[in-house]
Amino acid sequence: MGMLMSNLTEDRTVSKLLRQQAALAAFGSFAFREPNLMTVLNEAARICAESLDVPFSKICRYRPEQNDLLIEAGWGWRAGVVGCVVSQADESSPQGRAYTSGKPVIIHNINTANNLVLPAFYEDHRVVSTVDVLIPAIEGAAFGVLEIDSTLPHQYDEHDINFLTGFANVLAEAVATATRMKSLRKALADKDLLAEELQHRVRNNLQTVGSMLESYARTTTGQARDGIDAIVRRVTTLGQVYDSLLGVGLSETVDLGHYLVTLCTTLPGLQAERASPVTVECRAERVMLELDHVATLGMVVSELVANSYEHAFAGRPGTVTVTLAKSRSGSAKLTVADDGYGMVYDPLLLSTGHGMGLIMRLVERTGSSMIMSHAAGTAWEITVPAVPRQRLAAD
Repeated sequence: MGMLMSNLTEDRTVSKLLRQQAALAAFGSFAFREPNLMTVLNEAARICAESLDVPFSKICRYRPEQNDLLIEAGWGWRAGVVGCVVSQADESSPQGRAYTSGKPVIIHNINTANNLVLPAFYEDHRVVSTVDVLIPAIEGAAFGVLEIDSTLPHQYDEHDINFLTGFANVLAEAVATATRMKSLRKALADKDLLAEELQHRVRNNLQTVGSMLESYARTTTGQARDGIDAIVRRVTTLGQVYDSLLGVGLSETVDLGHYLVTLCTTLPGLQAERASPVTVECRAERVMLELDHVATLGMVVSELVANSYEHAFAGRPGTVTVTLAKSRSGSAKLTVADDGYGMVYDPLLLSTGHGMGLIMRLVERTGSSMIMSHAAGTAWEITVPAVPRQRLAAD
């Protein structure tokens, strides 16, 4: 019985960690493409509350002139809370202690905590436990504090604190990016220079998210490690999109062929180590597509290559080949093929909630179609519709 309870607890912990890491990766991708800082802050408050199963969350901005902490964004609070001052930035409050010390402050039960000055709305909302972590600064003074609040005494573990700290670090990058972009919009008249700066920041911040996840993955095993590795692969694939964008300005279309060649040099390094080598080859013609479609098809290629690595070769050497060729009609054929043992076709593969079902949904999102063949190994052929000529002319 004890072993069963231990296994159930471990499964719940793994599930929670995977959910939190997926939320962190999704927020990083969202935050670095959303230009409105308030939208980013409100989304951060929502995700933190939901990821830790608490009813309230808030983001407090430090105001140096007043030396206080203003609630800039929040989740779950009644009207009037967001926009008010929560405390002075000193040792008299949990928020102030977190800000001045730079260390997480955990209050398991505020009713038994001494020497704390708390605002009246805590009692109105029946807040009992809180956790505060610093939102650091990339430059200058720290931005403020990220806080979660619960109506129950709560024992927060090391994983919860690590998640909040990591989230606050990503949020700090997003704040810095938004601040830089606000200055750039005022200072730069050249739209291409503005675009390149944005692309650099997005690429670098996606790499930051990927590095954080990779570091965390090294401490996990089994299902948790597989799940986090999949998230790392997808974040890295998005980062490659922005590598391809650097220097192309604000064009709405991107060369899918150039992007795939670059991506395929990266994909082998994202796979698990193997005793027998697998080679990824890429031959791609120039095909201009909308940016969103390039990003989505890059994700498709990344997932198909990963599937081949995992299932096609059963321990022997092999080759995965990615090709992109234009047709006379203006469409293009994208093929991901391996020379492995071959996959038995099953229509259910394309209707499940995971794996190939996810790939099919991504393909459909671009307006493309996909079929499978297995004459020698397995090949997935994707027919990509052409970009309208008026769109190409505009670019």
